[in-house]
Amino acid sequence: MRLRALLETDALGLRLLGGDDELDRTVRGVMTTDLRDPSRYLSGGELVLTGLAWRHSAEDSEPFVRILASAGVVGLAAGEAELGNVPDDLVVACARHRLPLFAVNESVAFATITEHVVRQVSGERAGDLAAVVDRHRRLMTSGPAGGGPEVVLDLLGSDLDLHAWVLSPTGRQIAGAGDPLTAEVSAALAGEHLAATRTGRRGPHRATAGGTAYSLFPIRNTGRGAAPAARDVRETVLSDWLLAVEADASDWPAARLDLLQGVTQLIAVERDRREAARTVRRRLAQEVLELVQSGAAPAEIAARLRVAAPVLLPGLGTAPHWQVVVARVEWEQEGGGAPVDAGPVSQSLLEEILVDPASTGSESADRIAVAHTGDEAIALVPLPGLSITADADLLDSPPTDTSDIGLHADALLAAVHDPLSAGLDGDGRLTLGVSAAVHSAEGLRGALEEARHARRVAAARPGRVCAAGHHELASHVLLLPFVPDDVRRAFTARLLDPLRDYDRRHRAELIPTLEAFLDCDGSWTRCATRLHLHVNTLRYRVGRIEQLTGRDLSRLEDKLDFFLALRMS
Repeated sequence: MRLRALLETDALGLRLLGGDDELDRTVRGVMTTDLRDPSRYLSGGELVLTGLAWRHSAEDSEPFVRILASAGVVGLAAGEAELGNVPDDLVVACARHRLPLFAVNESVAFATITEHVVRQVSGERAGDLAAVVDRHRRLMTSGPAGGGPEVVLDLLGSDLDLHAWVLSPTGRQIAGAGDPLTAEVSAALAGEHLAATRTGRRGPHRATAGGTAYSLFPIRNTGRGAAPAARDVRETVLSDWLLAVEADASDWPAARLDLLQGVTQLIAVERDRREAARTVRRRLAQEVLELVQSGAAPAEIAARLRVAAPVLLPGLGTAPHWQVVVARVEWEQEGGGAPVDAGPVSQSLLEEILVDPASTGSESADRIAVAHTGDEAIALVPLPGLSITADADLLDSPPTDTSDIGLHADALLAAVHDPLSAGLDGDGRLTLGVSAAVHSAEGLRGALEEARHARRVAAARPGRVCAAGHHELASHVLLLPFVPDDVRRAFTARLLDPLRDYDRRHRAELIPTLEAFLDCDGSWTRCATRLHLHVNTLRYRVGRIEQLTGRDLSRLEDKLDFFLALRMS
């Protein structure tokens, strides 16, 4: 296509600022960049789109335009959203190097121009995905303004009629073209992906959800700054993204499969960018954690919290309340093998769990700071709705009761329980504990210990994915996880084994009767009604329980012993 054709398309919102006599140049591609020197991504013939983030002063325009002209770029389109009107120094530099310059109206997205150009220059749209991948590899690796995975997914739809979505390991939609998947379908696909990946099978994995067939392509974190290859699939299975394509790829030719793998590599670049963006927040959380664990003075921790607040809640200008969440992923160690490094995956997974499942942007994630120590991940979560004034002393007494506000353990895991259970099935567990909200640096150490205690309570429960909150720490259940296993077994055996043996030999129901009796607070009438028994029959059974165990169910101490034995059995 010719440059001139761009001006003839009103929807592109382009206005020519210079280069009238160069409009017959042929456009062979498009690239978005805000790098000062994008030459390594240029091959000639491109229309370059820029938001002007590289320009810090008028002197920056000349070297930038010189680099573009030397690389064979056919035109430059500058967005007006950042600086308003395109600066005169850029107009002069483009005129000097005979580079046509366009202004892009702030109401027009670069993605709109990109899609139009790509459609025009692709002579075989339906069969030439390789060209799409090549163009968008340059697009997405050229800088933060590359457009993200949505651009590639849009092109899969327009050029190959493939509907696709990028999902997190918990089933949260990160990007997609067209209508979003339902939460149920997303969770089902994520679970299928995690289960298939655990088996070691290579993707794509075929899955069916809601009566529709999908092909699931793993997205490995192989971009800039990626960690070395994992020794064990369990080190990454809970943190990798996936590409869900609404199609059955089982009969696709190798060439098309290779091209879809290329798309996953492009999306991995975006994954790496988002991972890098978390570095500052992780470092803040690590610094606060080290201060808290080392017993630093509250004033020192408060100062660090004041630094963290504007980073996690930009523009708020206030010091929020804080909540601590602790998570741990544990894997059973296979005979003699190397231990699985679960710290990084615990950190990545906790960051994902704390994001609103309905969120597809970065706003929620930008409020999360997670550190990890050993296999344990620790999140420092600000609660902006409870903020106190910016100049208030963090050590003042709390202005409100914060015992029932903020994050709740069960709610955090509600949306992610099923897919994560699939990913952990067989030899893994995720346990999570949530503290109450605290308003001060002085309370942060207690919040950390509270979250850790809650996680231990969760660890004492059955199931692959378990959570507990601070509300449960005011109950007897706080004590149970810390009773040694051999003590628990001996205690329950001494009280309950005689009853179990009797039930087995006589087909009696002493254990269910004991449970119902305690649950009815020792009320004969209510218990008999619940069990559909005559009160005299109930009295006979309770008498038999007392005879076999040597205990008296009219005494509070004996009732409590039976209650705990049943809970620990």
